[in-house]
Amino acid sequence: MSDEIHNPPSRISENAWIQNMDQYREMYKRSIADPEGFWAEEAEKFVWFKKWDTVRKFNYNVKKGKIFLEWFIGGKTNITVNCLDRHIETRGDQVAILWEGNEPGENKTLTYSELLSEVCKFSNVLKKYGVKKG
Repeated sequence: MSDEIHNPPSRISENAWIQNMDQYREMYKRSIADPEGFWAEEAEKFVWFKKWDTVRKFNYNVKKGKIFLEWFIGGKTNITVNCLDRHIETRGDQVAILWEGNEPGENKTLTYSELLSEVCKFSNVLKKYGVKKG
């Protein structure tokens, strides 16, 4: 494994969520020093129907009982709302998925609006066959 770092062009990094390695290292340091605070702050960026009561519960020591890790206890959210629905107003016509096949010219795009429509259709198929939450 190489320790060499290849930095992206500035036109890309300027618009990136994490713009440089120093910012990444600071975020990482905070995630280790204050995991509850760090992840609570990150989770605030999502849509929650009910905010969590506790960021995490865990036991990593088998001598103290069952090993477990739980996140955002008491909270309620929805993955599709966070991945799709909340972006429709500002990104509905933008490409959400770009698929390129093995042959030149073999490709397909789906906008956020088209993807949401397909997700809703498939959700109804799952309901029809009795698939429920949980």
